[in-house]
Amino acid sequence: MLQTRGVAAVEELVILAGVYAAISAWTVHFSAARPELAISNLIVGISLAVLGLCMSMVPERSQDLNFVVLLMGAWLIVSPWVVSRNPDTGAVLSNVITGACVCLFALVAGGLLMSKRRT
Repeated sequence: MLQTRGVAAVEELVILAGVYAAISAWTVHFSAARPELAISNLIVGISLAVLGLCMSMVPERSQDLNFVVLLMGAWLIVSPWVVSRNPDTGAVLSNVITGACVCLFALVAGGLLMSKRRT
C-alpha cells in the first residue's frame, strides 16, 4: 500500500509537469514566435495531465501507461528541433527540462511498480 502511494505521488508530479508543458508557451513567451511549438506543447501537456490523473487514480494498473509518458517526455525534449526551425533558447530550455522531468517521473514510477511486483 505504501509503495502505491509513492507511485501516485510521482504521477501527481506528471500532472503538474503536463500543466506546465501546456502553458509553457505563454509563460516563457514563445507562443507568438513559434505557434507550431506552442500547439505541440499544449496538446502534449494536456495529454500528460490527463494520463497522470488516470495513473494516479489507479496506480496498480499504470505500468503500461508509464511507457507512453516516457515517450511523451522524450517528445518534449526533441520537439523544439523537430517542430520549428531555429528555436529560441527559452523554448529549448523549457522543453528539455520539462521533458527530462517527465522522463524521470515515468522511470521512477515504473521502478516503484516493478519493485512492488517483486515483493
